[in-house]
Amino acid sequence: MTEGSGYLYHQSQHDGFVAAEPLRDEVAAAIDRHVEEFFGPVEFVWHEIASHLIQAHVYVVEPTERRPYRTLMTVGMSALPMRVPDGHEVSPFAELMIALPADWPLSDASIRDERYGWPVRVLKEVARLPFQYGTWIGEWHSVPNGDPAEPYAQGVPFAGVVVTPMLRVPAEARTIDAGGGTTIDLLALVPLHPAEVALKVQRGTDALIEVMDRGRVTELLDPARPSLV
Repeated sequence: MTEGSGYLYHQSQHDGFVAAEPLRDEVAAAIDRHVEEFFGPVEFVWHEIASHLIQAHVYVVEPTERRPYRTLMTVGMSALPMRVPDGHEVSPFAELMIALPADWPLSDASIRDERYGWPVRVLKEVARLPFQYGTWIGEWHSVPNGDPAEPYAQGVPFAGVVVTPMLRVPAEARTIDAGGGTTIDLLALVPLHPAEVALKVQRGTDALIEVMDRGRVTELLDPARPSLV
């Protein structure tokens, strides 16, 4: 994982399987209301049953007139607090999302093909990362696919993700009110080309933000997007 520039290497906090902490019913209900209000009806859910640390379910929100693409969102990451260091004014609770073109293949068979299933896998992997390694995920952290970063699958140009605020929603959609004074940050994962990962590592966050702004990159994945570096 990278924060500003350079790699941060973390030691796993767990040697084996740790049964998942379930999401409280009232928190799950708050997430459901938030999704319905700001994103649309849930088309289906990929449920996890025997899960390590957290249950990283993935909601698939169907395309709507306002959002003519699919929104994939983790539900379960916020069952546990992340270890956010002092001085960072962010919630220790988070969920992750990515938006895919409406015609992206999302059948059970197609997501077993890594050319199409990698966004679901990456959502789950990044959702577990803070609890596996005793750390946290926040805006402009990046998670390369290995060191050096390699494409997620043959024919896929992306080799990592950066965590960003969502741009295609109103500001109030970025935070879920879970009740009792608890808020959940809803963060986007934006896929990066290998050269963009290298730019973040070598030159830092500001350099990556500059090229992403220039390329008008948002949380909606464009599978044909060329590298901006």
